[in-house]
Amino acid sequence: MADRRLKIFHTVARLLNFTKAAEELHMTQPAVTFQIRQLEDQFNTRLFDRTHNRVSLTDVGKQVYVYAERILQLYEDMTMSITEITGDVSGGVALGASTTIAEYMLPTLIGRFNAKHPEVSISLKESNTEDIVTMVENNVIDLGIVEGSVNNKNLIVEACSMDQLVVIMATDHPLAKAESLRVKDIVQHPFISREQGSGTQEVILKYVELHGNNESLSVLFELSSPEAIKGAVEAGMGLSIVSRSTIHKELKLGTLVAVELSPKLERPFSFVRQRYKFKSRAADELLSFAQQFCKDIQASV
Repeated sequence: MADRRLKIFHTVARLLNFTKAAEELHMTQPAVTFQIRQLEDQFNTRLFDRTHNRVSLTDVGKQVYVYAERILQLYEDMTMSITEITGDVSGGVALGASTTIAEYMLPTLIGRFNAKHPEVSISLKESNTEDIVTMVENNVIDLGIVEGSVNNKNLIVEACSMDQLVVIMATDHPLAKAESLRVKDIVQHPFISREQGSGTQEVILKYVELHGNNESLSVLFELSSPEAIKGAVEAGMGLSIVSRSTIHKELKLGTLVAVELSPKLERPFSFVRQRYKFKSRAADELLSFAQQFCKDIQASV
């Protein structure tokens, strides 16, 4: 049985969704379906039941899944053991990051890491903090870097660096000349928020609850991209609160104004990984490199 076919089966069985499995494997759905049918032909039985747009494992499929998990783990252990002996840093690492980090921090980090370790292939998944933590829990990715706090006893959570959030607005906004702003100042104006599940949204809502004297933001709408939020703010549609790290270009060009909150609003960028998962040498190297990268960022602030 080909390793690739077994991995495809394991992915579909874990997700119970052919479309999501295809996305994770970077394959087309017909290609995934073909490989599963080939495997079913090999065993001369069905491994999945497909009824009413719902996918489930047959009894044989459940048994194959148990063995597939053991075989793939043994294969990974063998590969990593050989890597430890030879000292070679190669292979693949699945990295996940919340949107702000993926768009504004990771390009530099991954570029520098690849320059040092060109034999390591990094696959990147970008989503909000909640989704990235779920991916780490389900072993979809080896390492997550997320915004805000994470409370999960099954995962190791380690601070990367501190990130300051500021209020942004169009240059002609009535609050543009303020030296600092309190919650009571911003709740009077339309607010453009990140989407539910976003670490940025979570930390902002907690801040408003703590300092707002029972006042709440006047949310105009929610957007999932920092770039979309900046565009809406530039167009004069409202205020927003974003990471200072996302607005260097706009401040330099003078298309946005940033004002600090009083008291200051900061949140950690954090590494999230499995507590018990056997890590590869490549994953270890990436984690160590990222830890030093974060220290360098913090030292430069």
